[in-house]
Amino acid sequence: MRILYISHSHPNAKTPLENMGGMQRVSHQLVGALDARSDVRLDRRILDSTWNDIVLDTARFMTGLFTKLPVIVQESKPDVILFSSMVTASLAVGLRSRIDVPMVTINHGQDVTLPNPLYQWFVPKIFRALDGVISVSQATREACIERGMDPGKGVALPNGFEPEAHADGPSQEEARRNLAQRLGVDLSRRHLLLSVGRLVKRKGHAWFVEHVLPHLDAETVYVVVGEGPERPVIEEAVVRAGVSDRVWLMGRQGDSVLRTAYAAADLFVMPNIPVPGDMEGFGVVLLEANAAGLPAVAADLEGIRDVIENGQNGWKVPAADVDTWVETVRNHVAQDRKNTGIRARSHVLEHFAWSHVAGRYVAYLRSVTSKGSAGSVGGA
Repeated sequence: MRILYISHSHPNAKTPLENMGGMQRVSHQLVGALDARSDVRLDRRILDSTWNDIVLDTARFMTGLFTKLPVIVQESKPDVILFSSMVTASLAVGLRSRIDVPMVTINHGQDVTLPNPLYQWFVPKIFRALDGVISVSQATREACIERGMDPGKGVALPNGFEPEAHADGPSQEEARRNLAQRLGVDLSRRHLLLSVGRLVKRKGHAWFVEHVLPHLDAETVYVVVGEGPERPVIEEAVVRAGVSDRVWLMGRQGDSVLRTAYAAADLFVMPNIPVPGDMEGFGVVLLEANAAGLPAVAADLEGIRDVIENGQNGWKVPAADVDTWVETVRNHVAQDRKNTGIRARSHVLEHFAWSHVAGRYVAYLRSVTSKGSAGSVGGA
């Protein structure tokens, strides 16, 4: 199968792996998994940007593709065009009548739900111009249907992860010592909760600090790795809750520190809360935590539902339900993580390794190409 892959969110060739954002990692790893398959020939058109001027670079990239893509298709003769997100998939609206190759997009959550009236007016037109839609979770797929996608046109397929990147972490004892030295605190008798991700409201960090952590044992501490606009709000919640000696906001960290944090923690927490116009499309950090042998407690919300299977790689808890959150964390934070960690890692290896997920992508793309292109679509 010949796939023409188009992405504005693929990492620059000079970007260190540890500096990639979530969508960049997904794009990088998906391309690697598809490249590794003998039944796929991958041609790619990706934006080579350092992300310092991403908006302007994306505009130039899209403008150039609008002119060049029909010629590229004629020369490379792909069986299918795969767009990395709804941003690049918007090209399908203007090019549908000029390209008779099936066009498919991946979407991730906010690229569907962005609360901009003009953008939301345009989203249904993108769906009509496409031949297939891959949503990273069932919740994202449902958001697409709510915005006019034909249910028969789309499928939910998960993101994946690279097992090799999480295979050789330090022991929990060694990692705990290293993290304690970095934080300047004694962690030897503490239960350690960990969150990793961009500090935005939907992640629920401030809510967790203010409403859940004060009700947990005083020896339970919380480490947050990530940066974002919600940091001042979290810092204020820490002060209000009186837990300044139990919370550490580490900011953005490289992969070596992340591996240490995953190995040192007793439990990963993802306390997302509902935020209108925003959503958690999937939650790749859950896979990373599980792959490192760290079970998770996560909000039973949006794309997270597709990642956590209760009792296998963690436990789902109703979003913003304080009593249930407190009870669930209490029940599991003091457990020996060895057995639960082995089970969590085995679960994600079986269901979410890119070698497995890429096969599902290829199978879906084959099903789309077997139907042919929609051609010119009225109303687009």
